[in-house]
Amino acid sequence: MNIDKGLNYLKKADKKMARLINEFEKPGFRKESNYFEALVRAIVYQQLSGKAASTIYERFKNLFEGNTYPTPQNVLNKKHEELRSVGLSNQKASYVHNIAEAFSNGSIPNNLDELGDEDVFGCLTAIKGVGPWTAEMFLMFTLQRPDILPVTDLGIQKGMMLYCKLDKLPLKEFMLKTAEPWRPFRTLASWYMWRLVEGPFEW
Repeated sequence: MNIDKGLNYLKKADKKMARLINEFEKPGFRKESNYFEALVRAIVYQQLSGKAASTIYERFKNLFEGNTYPTPQNVLNKKHEELRSVGLSNQKASYVHNIAEAFSNGSIPNNLDELGDEDVFGCLTAIKGVGPWTAEMFLMFTLQRPDILPVTDLGIQKGMMLYCKLDKLPLKEFMLKTAEPWRPFRTLASWYMWRLVEGPFEW
């Protein structure tokens, strides 16, 4: 993703967005190459505070010997109870096994980064435990796809509510319409919606 090109495009396409871009820092995206690691981490961190998730995640990695990240087969070799022992819920332990199985049996292709956004989304959400939000975050931050708008994300909804000076959270159709001028760089625009919620900023 060409961040500078995207920011310049957004500035020209939307004057309000230009104000946010000028006000806040430039977003940083770090592309990841271990897709298995990215998905497992996403599952572990779901619905937990950062500190609690970090502790559980470190314990999970410590289940495996060596300095490299465990392979899908390494994870499949661990029993459900062993995954539970590090603090994972019953559901999350199952989801981590599901992800490992999908990578191990070829359901997730090696050339995942060569697939289109919708195909990646379909591959990931076919795994039980990987929902639309997780797939969208993967597209945005792991594959760095430039045109993702996660309409189900509460932070994006709150950001758009502030952006459009609404009294309540916007509906999906409204969000898509508002974000139309931001194509094909809705990933960057979404980052600024999150940043707007963090503040401080006044129109």
